[in-house]
Amino acid sequence: MGGLQYFPAASRPERPVVSVCIANYNGVGVLEDCLASVLSQDIDVPIEIIVHDDASSDGSVDWIQSRYPGVELLASESNVGFCIANNRMVAHARGEFVLLLNNDAALFRDAISVLLADAGGLSTAGVLSLPQFDWETGDLVDRGCLLDPFYNPVPNLDPGRADVAMVIGACLFLPRARWQVLGGFPETFGSLAEDVFLCCAARLHGMPVRVASRSGYLHRQGASFGGNRVDGGKLRSTYRRRALSERNKTAALCICTPGIVALPLLLLHVALLLGEGLVLALLKRDLRAWREIYANAVLQTVRQRGFLRAERQRVQRGRAITLRDYFRPFVLLPRKLVMLVRHGVPSLR
Repeated sequence: MGGLQYFPAASRPERPVVSVCIANYNGVGVLEDCLASVLSQDIDVPIEIIVHDDASSDGSVDWIQSRYPGVELLASESNVGFCIANNRMVAHARGEFVLLLNNDAALFRDAISVLLADAGGLSTAGVLSLPQFDWETGDLVDRGCLLDPFYNPVPNLDPGRADVAMVIGACLFLPRARWQVLGGFPETFGSLAEDVFLCCAARLHGMPVRVASRSGYLHRQGASFGGNRVDGGKLRSTYRRRALSERNKTAALCICTPGIVALPLLLLHVALLLGEGLVLALLKRDLRAWREIYANAVLQTVRQRGFLRAERQRVQRGRAITLRDYFRPFVLLPRKLVMLVRHGVPSLR
């Protein structure tokens, strides 16, 4: 793992209540909006801002130092990915709560005050987030997500539903002590689906996963990693994004699914995954998707079986809910089938 340089803030609050942690890679074009939204929060509690720069090549480190001397800056000498970046920031944080915020997101002015108010109203501390809105259109993207049986996120658009299966890692808020209990993000994930894992592990441990009914954040979806957008009625993604997503969702399924349903569900998931890859390869007359996304997800699961077994034992030891309660925020209809009907075969680049 690469080295890490630390550039302390010119002034750091003694006892911050919230540590806002922003993972950055080549984000000079979006960081201004993100940091400005944090600094303009309508709140009277001390907040610290921590940025982890993941070996950016766009001058991000110098830009942050010159424009935002009040930011705690961790600069990685090599690209380590979203999971390690956030684990490092939370380890450095001193706030009672941590807010993981994407560099391509911007908070509404009352966002942190709403999160703190909702956290104070919980009988059991857990994971919180805010309604997510598209940066370009202002349309509601989700109020957190449900999951289908194969751990694909299904946007929750119901304003009356606060309890969800997961919230997007672009804006994820929880007590730092809870993060430590859960063990943070699995570093083998690199990037993508780490939020699925963390929220599922939290729910297994009896922690609520909820979305506030008010406030929100704007998000440039897909800006930081490519893909994950519907443009002109067509779902567009990248080979790299899909490869990491399928591998990591499979790992989350292996680790977090409780009880006797875990193995049958995994076997069904693998069969459908390979079938999906074969159909896509035939339709596109190209084996690249099969090799890089689908076969790779299965192969990586086999190769990581030792890690997955050990991680499953660790996470399942803390299980505090029933099988029925765990699957309560799941839906039966596969998300990929819904998206296929709506948008056709996804475009990959």
